[in-house]
Amino acid sequence: MRPLRILHISTRLILGGSQENTVLSCEGQADRGHTVGLVFGPIYGPEGSLYERARAHGGIELIETPHLVRELAPCRDLRCLRDLRRIIRDWRPDVVHTHSSKAGILGRFAAWREHVPCVVHTIHGLAFHPYERGWRNRVYILAERAAARRCHRILGVADAMRDQSLAAGIGRPAQYRTVWSGMDVEPFLAPQWSRTEVRQALGLAEDDFVIGTVARLAELKGHDDLLDALGPALQADPHLRLLWVGDGWWRDRLLGRVSDLGLTGRVVTTGLVPPEQIPKFHQAMDLLVHPSYREGLPRVVTQALLSGLAVVAYDVDGTREVCIDGETGRLVKPGDCAGLRDAVLSLRADPALRARFGAAGRALCRDRFSAGAMVEALDEVYREVLAPRAPAVPAGPGASA
Repeated sequence: MRPLRILHISTRLILGGSQENTVLSCEGQADRGHTVGLVFGPIYGPEGSLYERARAHGGIELIETPHLVRELAPCRDLRCLRDLRRIIRDWRPDVVHTHSSKAGILGRFAAWREHVPCVVHTIHGLAFHPYERGWRNRVYILAERAAARRCHRILGVADAMRDQSLAAGIGRPAQYRTVWSGMDVEPFLAPQWSRTEVRQALGLAEDDFVIGTVARLAELKGHDDLLDALGPALQADPHLRLLWVGDGWWRDRLLGRVSDLGLTGRVVTTGLVPPEQIPKFHQAMDLLVHPSYREGLPRVVTQALLSGLAVVAYDVDGTREVCIDGETGRLVKPGDCAGLRDAVLSLRADPALRARFGAAGRALCRDRFSAGAMVEALDEVYREVLAPRAPAVPAGPGASA
């Protein structure tokens, strides 16, 4: 099978799960001998960047386009569509693979208009959700329906992405595949750091019970819920600590709440952490808690399980596909702060159950979520579409433009 020209398009290269997935895909495909390009929009703010990692690989052509922005911006979006069509014409890819909502919609329209032989989109997380304004959800769903008619395959990082999309009338069942979100599993299975040295560096005692969260300090990630659920327990127990790994636009407001609650010193923050450092901070944790209100399939939960940690998480989207209630952790209804508190404190009191959950999670995740398995699955999808017997266009009305 000949090497392919594969052009990925992603809205932003910030430090985040979908972006890490995309960069790992690019690296793995370049290592297999494919010619790989990555198109992305401007990077700014406190959420960090994966640009230097992608650049350091040496086998990925990086193309920044100025009008690819996250927010709805009709004039800039039209300019971006024009820019993407020009990039695709110049690059002449066999495959255009889009990621995230904005890049996914504009990238698929551009690739379809330029008659790219294989157009694939990955859903890392859906733009429409219960916490978004109704009119915006309607816009997103209509746009996703139109974009689904302009691609050959739609990949979900969890089965939930397929099920929720089809329920919203997006695409056809035959278009969908689940490709688990791959990662470099070895640093989590065999970390280079000891619990003692990491805790000492963070100012944590050996007998502290450390509840870790790895997430941007941002809307819908649930940091406020952690304070609401565990604030009184943190005030009462000097050996109970929160460890927040990450940074974001809500940092100052959240740390202001920590101070107002009298929890300064009980909540330890790391600031921005590159992905390769996450296994280090897992060594300091006794439990990972992920009270996020929306996800695709949360990489942070998978990574914690790979590290042998039990997990407490909100039961949203694809989370239950790795945090299996009663097997690898505890699931809590979103917004149920009392349930969140009870799940955390009950696991604190039961180290044997935590160990059992962590061991079961590691066994579940170690093969399924390797970067190599993901790259192999992507290659199979591309070859399937490019095979002579594959249909030229997906069935359905309105897919000609």
